[in-house]
Amino acid sequence: MALVFTTSASLGSADEPTVIAAVLLVVYPLWDAVATLVERRLTGTGTGATNSVGVVNMGLGLAATAGMTAAVFSTIGRALLVFGVWALLSGAVQLVVALRRRRTVGAQWPMAVSGGQSVLAGATIAATSASATSSLSTVAGYSAFGAFWFLVSAVALSIRSRRAQH
Repeated sequence: MALVFTTSASLGSADEPTVIAAVLLVVYPLWDAVATLVERRLTGTGTGATNSVGVVNMGLGLAATAGMTAAVFSTIGRALLVFGVWALLSGAVQLVVALRRRRTVGAQWPMAVSGGQSVLAGATIAATSASATSSLSTVAGYSAFGAFWFLVSAVALSIRSRRAQH
C-alpha cells in the first residue's frame, strides 16, 4: 500500500485514483477473501458458526472487490467510501471470529485488536470519504497497521502452538 500512498497522496477525494492505486484498491479486498479461504482450508474450518462467519467474510471481500472495481473508475471519494464500509464490516467479522476462538484456539488478542481497529478505521474512512481533504493516504496507514497486527497474530499463534507441543 506504500504505492497507493506515494502515487496518490496529493490527490483529493474528487480526483480519480491512479492506475496503480486503483489496481491495489481492487486487489486488497480480493486478497482478504482469498486469505480467508486459505485459512479455512488450513484450519479445517468447514462446519458450524465459524464456517458461516468465514463465508460471510469471503462474501464481503468479493462484494467489496466488485464495488471497488466500479468505484475506482469514479473518484477517490467513492473508492474510500467502498473501502471504508468494507473495512468496517470485515473488521466486525474479524472481531467476532477472535472472540469465538479465544477459548478454543487462544492467542486471539491481536486479531481482536486488529478487528476493532478495522471497525474504527473503516467507519472513519467511510465518514470522511466525501471530504475535500480525504486521500488514499488513510488506506496506506490502515494497511500498515493491518500488516503489523497480522504479523503479531502469526507470532502469538506460533508461540502458543509451540507451547502446546511441549
